[in-house]
Amino acid sequence: MSDLRLDFIRFAVRQKVLCFGEFQTKAGRLSPYFFNAGLFNDGLSLKNLADFYAETILASGVSFDVLFGPAYKGIPLAASTAMALAELGHNVPYSYNRKETKDHGEGGATVGAQLQGRVLIIDDVISAGTSVRESIEIIRAAGAVPCGVVIALDRMERGQSELSAVQEVHQSYGIPVIAIATLDDLLSYLQSEGGMVQNLQATKLYRDQYGVKHA
Repeated sequence: MSDLRLDFIRFAVRQKVLCFGEFQTKAGRLSPYFFNAGLFNDGLSLKNLADFYAETILASGVSFDVLFGPAYKGIPLAASTAMALAELGHNVPYSYNRKETKDHGEGGATVGAQLQGRVLIIDDVISAGTSVRESIEIIRAAGAVPCGVVIALDRMERGQSELSAVQEVHQSYGIPVIAIATLDDLLSYLQSEGGMVQNLQATKLYRDQYGVKHA
């Protein structure tokens, strides 16, 4: 596991964004961990999160022209990541969508930069993939090309099929899904930290029951 991935897991735990216990997922599964990116809810934690996104994007080598943040969680993520990239010498435009199309003022379904060229989607996680599908439709409708998705954590967990939501997005649209960290990274963190044996065992059992081998 790279230092960046390990640092991100530690950061998420410190912020109590990543918690351990027993949590029911939308699919009705009892998960031994819970990740809530909405708890990156102050200026410093959002800045630090954006730095992780920016470094992950640059390390991936993906080529893009515009960042796109799907409403609502993706809006602050796209804006703050654009700022973090600018601090690293990569000034790129960003855009986000409205939930309802505005018919007055500047109008339209999106706010910010024009969607053109290669567009990189910024989101927190991929659960059912609904947000990504909607984003791809918006990007294509504008005549631009979706070129990838960047998320904070890939749970590497099966959906309705044998594939994870991340794998389904990749298979359906042929674009990469880049995660700051994955379930494998979380397991590596639990193995390296003292006093985490119970959480490690529970997470391993959960992965064995619901996980996929490769995201």
